Amino acid sequence: MPGIRKLRVAVIGAGAAGLCAARHLLSRPDTFAAPVVYELTKNIGGTWVYEEKVGHYEDGSPIHSSMYRDLRTNIPKEVMSFPDFPFAKHLSSFVHHTEVRKYLEQYCDHFRLRDYIQFGTSVASVNPVSVKDGWNGLAWNVTSNNGLDHNKSTTERFDAVMVCNGHFYDPYIPAIPGLDKFKGELIHSHDYRSAEPLAGKSVVLLGAGLSGLDIAMELSNVNAKVILSHGQKPLTCPLPPGVQQAPPVTSVLDDGTLEFKDGKKANPEVFMFCTGYNFTFPFLDEKVGVKVQEHLVSPLYKFLIPPAYPSLFIVGICRAICPFPHFHIQSQFVVSVLDGSFRLPSREDMEKDIELDIAARRARGIATRHILKLDSEQWDYNDELAHLGGFKPLPRYWSNLYESNKVFRARDMLNYKTHNFTVLDNMEWKVHDVKGQQLQKPLAVNKQI
Repeated sequence: MPGIRKLRVAVIGAGAAGLCAARHLLSRPDTFAAPVVYELTKNIGGTWVYEEKVGHYEDGSPIHSSMYRDLRTNIPKEVMSFPDFPFAKHLSSFVHHTEVRKYLEQYCDHFRLRDYIQFGTSVASVNPVSVKDGWNGLAWNVTSNNGLDHNKSTTERFDAVMVCNGHFYDPYIPAIPGLDKFKGELIHSHDYRSAEPLAGKSVVLLGAGLSGLDIAMELSNVNAKVILSHGQKPLTCPLPPGVQQAPPVTSVLDDGTLEFKDGKKANPEVFMFCTGYNFTFPFLDEKVGVKVQEHLVSPLYKFLIPPAYPSLFIVGICRAICPFPHFHIQSQFVVSVLDGSFRLPSREDMEKDIELDIAARRARGIATRHILKLDSEQWDYNDELAHLGGFKPLPRYWSNLYESNKVFRARDMLNYKTHNFTVLDNMEWKVHDVKGQQLQKPLAVNKQI
């Protein structure tokens, strides 16, 4: 009988997004053959695998992890988890990165994903092929190499590809005029591991995203003198001792001095970039037409699917999101597209949808480089995918708890990680401070069911 053939899906990467993709494909053995997960390293967990070394391994391959030694999560475990696999109850709400890695190992074992992962395998190319009986007339040839021995390459054919290669490993360094004239130490947070080597030093830290704030606090603890240089509104919460704010660095003068937007100057020993990462898909065939410009990956319908090649899915590129539940929703949406529960619009309609969506964001004053930064819009996005795909949305407390934590963080970045959250039911949760006192919730709960 036609239509019985199971779909073969390749998954690129065995970090959190790739594991989640594999878990949902395996949950539907009626529709999907066992997935093949390609993983460059010898471990699962992607960026959550801490590596003390920076730069390159002995074999010359780059070190991908950007994890630093003392990192604790800035999202409570109660909403950081995959919704179908909670963190252990005994853990505090803000866990050390080693606990997240352990959690991903447990997720992998619980859903029996390990047997489907090809470790030490790099993907060299992903090429679309026209196939008469293929899904939407398409198939994909995926060529992979065994480790660094490029003589041992293998090509396999798939009906669909889920790209889950992460985006926290290729450092983005903004073009600052005269940067080559800086005489001190230049470092990107990708290569930051611990504060001790910078003890007592003067540091200009560019970027006040979450890692910038975290690293500023760590440096304060070792008596570094930190100037937190950024383009956001000045932070109003108490700052750690020895940390002051400044507008962005606009240039480096001939004598190596940094000049800020307000004309003030500094001569730090260290200039550290906490400026994020580039998206990179070196294996994707150019004809697929997925381009990265100004931190926007496009054209992608619902930030996932290139309209011309609708069996390719680029998972997890949205930023300022709660990542694991986001992957959980996106992966189920991909399954709903491939099994026919959600019929994709025509290529033209998808392209129109993308155009209108981006135009609407620009009309709200969102710069191109921030279009993928969903922030509080992630909840409507997640709900829309769940609605289209006909699967269960996130529990209602999820967005309220996450957004409330953002308020606590903005009020007191020095102490918010001492809070502990408890989920009571689908709607309700509570939070206690370090002394066990229940705190007032900063945001009203959205009562929509």
